[in-house]
Amino acid sequence: MSSQLRQSKSVQASAGVALLDREQSILAFNERVFDWACRADVPLLERLRYLCIVSSNLDEFFEVRAEPHLAANQRKDDKGLFSVESFKRLAEIAHNLVARQYALYNDALMPALEAHGIKIVSHGERTLEQRRWVKGYFEREVRPLLLPVGLDPSHPFPQVANKSLNFIVRLGGLDAFGRENEIAIVKVPRVLPRMIRLPEKVCGHRNYFVSLSSVIRGNLAALFPGREVGQFSQFRVTRHSDLAVDEEDVKNLRTALRQGLQHRHFGEAVRLEVSAGCSEHLSDFLLKQFDLPEGALFRVPGPVNLVRLTQLIDLVHAPQLCFPTYHACYPTQLSAGASFFETLKQGDVFIHQPFESFDGVLAFLRQAVNDPQVLTIKQTIYRTGSDSELMDLLREAVRRGKEVTVVVELKARFDEEANINWSEMLESIGAQVLYGVVGLKTHAKMMLITRREGRQLKRYAHLSTGNYNPNTARLYTDWSHLTADSQLTSDLENIFVHLASHSRLPRLNRVLLAPFYLHQKLLEKIGQLGAAAASGRATRIVAKMNALTDEAIIHALICAGQQGVKIDLIVRGACMLPAQVPGVTDNIRVRSVIGRFLEHSRVFYFSSDDQQELYLSSADWMNRNMMRRIELAWPVTDPVQRQRIVDEELVAYLHDGVDAWDLLADGSYARVNSKGRKQPHGAQNALMARYAGHDDARGD
Repeated sequence: MSSQLRQSKSVQASAGVALLDREQSILAFNERVFDWACRADVPLLERLRYLCIVSSNLDEFFEVRAEPHLAANQRKDDKGLFSVESFKRLAEIAHNLVARQYALYNDALMPALEAHGIKIVSHGERTLEQRRWVKGYFEREVRPLLLPVGLDPSHPFPQVANKSLNFIVRLGGLDAFGRENEIAIVKVPRVLPRMIRLPEKVCGHRNYFVSLSSVIRGNLAALFPGREVGQFSQFRVTRHSDLAVDEEDVKNLRTALRQGLQHRHFGEAVRLEVSAGCSEHLSDFLLKQFDLPEGALFRVPGPVNLVRLTQLIDLVHAPQLCFPTYHACYPTQLSAGASFFETLKQGDVFIHQPFESFDGVLAFLRQAVNDPQVLTIKQTIYRTGSDSELMDLLREAVRRGKEVTVVVELKARFDEEANINWSEMLESIGAQVLYGVVGLKTHAKMMLITRREGRQLKRYAHLSTGNYNPNTARLYTDWSHLTADSQLTSDLENIFVHLASHSRLPRLNRVLLAPFYLHQKLLEKIGQLGAAAASGRATRIVAKMNALTDEAIIHALICAGQQGVKIDLIVRGACMLPAQVPGVTDNIRVRSVIGRFLEHSRVFYFSSDDQQELYLSSADWMNRNMMRRIELAWPVTDPVQRQRIVDEELVAYLHDGVDAWDLLADGSYARVNSKGRKQPHGAQNALMARYAGHDDARGD
């Protein structure tokens, strides 16, 4: 049988493979994050932090992913991808996860924290002195900001913002006009802190707190003088919050997004959370108001917004209950104070964040800003945060007379407002601000610096798998690549020109660019390895990313595996490829690593016999990254640095015996079994230990 015929049969076989459900895979990822909140070997406050992370992730899941399922459930006649059954399946999984969250919170974390003198004191547990203090706090700080709304024909149900804290109250007796309107709503302003520390005079030296919801709960009667407060409940509604702007039909994208942000907090309701003791009368009333089915109702035995418990973590000073502080070393290939431009003439520099410090990237930009020979700075901005030294450096570059061009992605989800503000600030001081290509998000991370050196202009560049955000750079694993390579820098120059002028893109030397070549080239490389394996050559694919949901790539991988390619995929989050299915994907292993730091690097390794290729990338293997974004993948050609990345980013994670999970044939994940291993290692811990020895090289 010819190799072409074998490949054709493999394609047919893979096309019949049932892929895993994307939404269920996202929820399964949150199950793995939740496991960190359950682990006894994790410091107590960090366990609480992971619990909050799961809640935050679930919020985003409902804000972005739940609406089509909910719409299908309500229509009852959907024949497409989403259906009544799909809504019920997701609701069941989400309800189960939320129930486990609150069980852990109430039965394990809160008692353990109390044993360390940290306690959220409920209304029923407060001493007389504590109740007096809370009542005084309510009268001084809270009551003046509350405006209870009694519902009647002239006072309809008020607009309730996305994820805001509110109370619904059922009142007895008559109002001031002799009417029986019984339902009132109390909206709680976001400016109020959700956790309040009790003063030492009423609790001694212990870390005692009260929640804002319990402060209001204990004083509801004071808000309704002359009425009897009967049933009541806190509640929180989650709304669909994915901004949709028809870019083809707007004259100014920034203005359109600014207007859209004003309405984001009041999108279609997709989830309702109420107190566990909320009466059916009140919960049914709320479901009707928000036009939600019963499956969208979550009764929770605790605060309706666990995310806000991060305030408690910040208020408690207990280092023994947190991870030991990790100080990233200054990048090992750099010498503090040395010229970046001279260093890069000798060879490329790679920085493994957060084990090595992002300060190396900031120092590179800072040196460019202060160097009078640097003429231009071009950079993409996706998520840089609302308070960024990097943006301050760009502003200083403009002040010093350099030509600064910034491609700002206004549609970076949930960072739109910060990016709009940065774009307006930079534009106001004379920087050239661009917004990329209509219909495509600019997700690529690149910086290009042009410097006059004698009679020549020399380019230097930074490329990254992650964002230009100094804060998340301490928490996310990523690779930064500093280079003076003429082919790479020429490619970046052409890409910036393309983004600015929309002119035809010339053939690039090394960079694989989406949406033009990246998807096609990945499919070609996977197919070539499949053909090589079918001819008897030793082949291997190892790829690390955040998500794998592109169906064309998945089917190509399945085909390659069936032809004999050994494939290891390290996928942190959603993965639709069913691994280790007997007779179908026997050669494909999928694992997920959840650690102290958020795994964020994208690394793609292809080998056939002695030929090796390794790419770093800003792109996950998702259809949106391949077809609806500006993304980069670029090769690492230095054999020493390539092996370093293979060792630290691929080998280490494939041998992780502490924080890794393996995808099983039935679509579930199982945490790796480290029994029998003398000293099982976690990849992140090993990397922290490796780079800790370079502390003495840390820069200023």
